[in-house]
Amino acid sequence: MSTPWQPGEDREASPPRPQGTAFLLAQIGAHAAGRFAERVGQLGLAPPDVGVLRMIAGQPGRSQRSLAAELGVVPSRVVTLIDNLDDKGLVERRRSTEDRRNHALYLSAEGQRVLDAIWQVASAHEEDVCSALDHDERAQLTALLARIADQQGLTPGVHPGYRTRGGSPSGRRSKTSTKQSMP
Repeated sequence: MSTPWQPGEDREASPPRPQGTAFLLAQIGAHAAGRFAERVGQLGLAPPDVGVLRMIAGQPGRSQRSLAAELGVVPSRVVTLIDNLDDKGLVERRRSTEDRRNHALYLSAEGQRVLDAIWQVASAHEEDVCSALDHDERAQLTALLARIADQQGLTPGVHPGYRTRGGSPSGRRSKTSTKQSMP
């Protein structure tokens, strides 16, 4: 079991260095998120755009309301995200055949092309971030992190950053959210 500070460390000689698992997760997570943002930025996208495109591709025809519920954000936040993607020609809003007051969301042909490019970027990002680990170590780390995420009540496949930009700040599953795994 690791501790946040090394026992017996001479705190006056040098500042204490965090050593705990939670700190390392936060440090690596922030680094990986920043690098991913840089990479998808080259495609003219921000990480929230990537997540929304992935979620629409995973469930074509879904409503903005269902997307907001899964992300755990207020519907107006989703409208802003979809407006941005619509302006870029990446998504289409079509009248719902079930309820004409609602719109169904679909990727456009350009949106599918961009999503294919995102998969390539994400694969290169994964390889870069995890290059210190072999295949078995990566699988083990992934399984352990999934257990922690589940125990913490995080919604699979949904980055908690959505919730700090106009929704619930907790990053935890809502009762109305559904599970979706990351690629």
